[in-house]
Amino acid sequence: MRIRHKIWLEDESGVLFGRGRFELLLTVDELGSLSAAAKQMKMSYRAAWGRIRASEERLSLPLMEKAAVGRGLTLTTQARKLIDLYRKFEHEIDELIANRGPQIFEAEPGLNLVFNEPK
Repeated sequence: MRIRHKIWLEDESGVLFGRGRFELLLTVDELGSLSAAAKQMKMSYRAAWGRIRASEERLSLPLMEKAAVGRGLTLTTQARKLIDLYRKFEHEIDELIANRGPQIFEAEPGLNLVFNEPK
């Protein structure tokens, strides 16, 4: 058994940032194209663009910009910082869950809950 979780940032207008947008931006960074990233992630360009645009509007900051050299897109400095912070926060939550989750759940008599060792 293991504990799973999903972390995302939201406000009253909706999702600001989460795992899907994190992965989408990483893929755009790798491929230099929103269209190619959407295709690789098996989503429509329209859906990918809609998520990025919604995040940019809700966060009031640009996440992608035209590449300085050649064609394509690159991530903004703000997007890279957001990715780094999200990665760090998610890692800390993973550690908390791996350490505290089994302590809390396995301590309950009569439930016989046993967790796998973290990878």
